[in-house]
Amino acid sequence: MNATRKLFHTDTLSAWETNAAIIGLRPHRLPFVVEKVNQNGPIPEHRPELGPCWEWMATRSKGYGWVKIGGKGQSTHRVAWQFLVGSVPPGMKLDHQCHNRACVRPAHLRVATHKQNIEHRLGAQKNNTSGIRGVSWDKRRNNWEASVKHNGKGYHVGNFRDIADAEAAVIAKRNELFTHNDDDRKAAA
Repeated sequence: MNATRKLFHTDTLSAWETNAAIIGLRPHRLPFVVEKVNQNGPIPEHRPELGPCWEWMATRSKGYGWVKIGGKGQSTHRVAWQFLVGSVPPGMKLDHQCHNRACVRPAHLRVATHKQNIEHRLGAQKNNTSGIRGVSWDKRRNNWEASVKHNGKGYHVGNFRDIADAEAAVIAKRNELFTHNDDDRKAAA
């Protein structure tokens, strides 16, 4: 590992100072940025082993922290990653393993494709009436329908009288198809 890469493999805010110039943040602005991070944020209920989130306490948009650097708005979790780990490969996203959009702690983030990031979603969509991802009420059959979407293709998993059976079925199917659905894997274990 070369010296530059080694510099980035750290999980402490002190490394921000060293790496600030790399992404164009003027050194005199660094204390302003760092003081807006609460290093004692919430511990993720579903992943307590990760430890506390580093929560961005300033400007947010849709839950994500935002900061201007060089006149350009950037998400704070990406900025923190660039400071402490290195660049995010082109076309890749950063997935919050803690599911806290305001978290900027690199140990809570991982590089993922858009598909992998979607796989790691927690819970159902807002318009879902069952409250369970992939389970909906089938009025015509008068039971719960279980389905999963993967790579643009829909998979009908089955129809169930009991909602718990439908939930178990969609979790099993996602575990078969997905690679980054950590919460499903934990529920099935």
